[in-house]
Amino acid sequence: MPLSIITDTAANLPAAIVRENNITVIPLTYYINGTPYCCADADQFNGEEFYGAIREGAEVKTSQIPPQTYIDYMTSILETGDDILFIGLSSGVSGSFNSARIAAQQLAESFPERKIRLIDSLGASLGEGLLVLRAIECRRHRMAMDDIVERILNLRRRMYQTLTVDDLMHLKRGGRLSGAAAVVGTMLALKPILKGNDQGKIVTCDKVRGRRRAVEALAEKYVSLVEYPKNQIIGIAHADCPEDAEYLKTLVTKKFQPKSVITVPFEPVLGSHVGPGALALFFEGDNEVRQK
Repeated sequence: MPLSIITDTAANLPAAIVRENNITVIPLTYYINGTPYCCADADQFNGEEFYGAIREGAEVKTSQIPPQTYIDYMTSILETGDDILFIGLSSGVSGSFNSARIAAQQLAESFPERKIRLIDSLGASLGEGLLVLRAIECRRHRMAMDDIVERILNLRRRMYQTLTVDDLMHLKRGGRLSGAAAVVGTMLALKPILKGNDQGKIVTCDKVRGRRRAVEALAEKYVSLVEYPKNQIIGIAHADCPEDAEYLKTLVTKKFQPKSVITVPFEPVLGSHVGPGALALFFEGDNEVRQK
């Protein structure tokens, strides 16, 4: 049965990859000073302008995807005869995945002959996007839907996601981090090292002094936790700090060269929560890596 793979814009995949692999991407909405926007095409996103506006005090808010939006996108696909595999933004940081569940339940009644499978990535940015790319690879090898789901769920356990930010208050304001943790991070020029835990939530795992040391700490996570780097794509996302992203890429590829590296600017919805200067690294470790 033909299979369509769907994700959302939080997967942070480059537009060329989306087009090449015929991935359906559902956009999340963000608001700048009350005006709504969406970024369905990554090529159209000007990160320097967006993060510059935040630095200058623009108010950016976001909203989850409503069930009807999922229904609209999925209905058009189901009507063509395709089954659907949806890989979405972590339920630990957004209510969007629950909206997808509601939509899938309704659509299952209207299309009982179609398969609709949902996977909570428990991740964001390329922590989500790399799962999508692996699903694409599985589809290319003509794997059955249930086998693809099993493969992606296993990979989800091994997807390590670590980041540093310049200002924890962006995460605090968005409810993505506790207030106490945010206050600690503002003291003594400490830079937080954060990770996505096994529940898909953002937690603090370390603190270092200074920006350069923070970038190096991300690379050290890769060196100590990566498994079989030559067989995997790793991801780097940055919020208007391309020089730091390039430095991080140099550090990780110098020690253990992966198959390839995808570097992207944080798309605006995630970017508004991590704030200007955020830098993240995504790679595969062992089965328990998200607990480390």
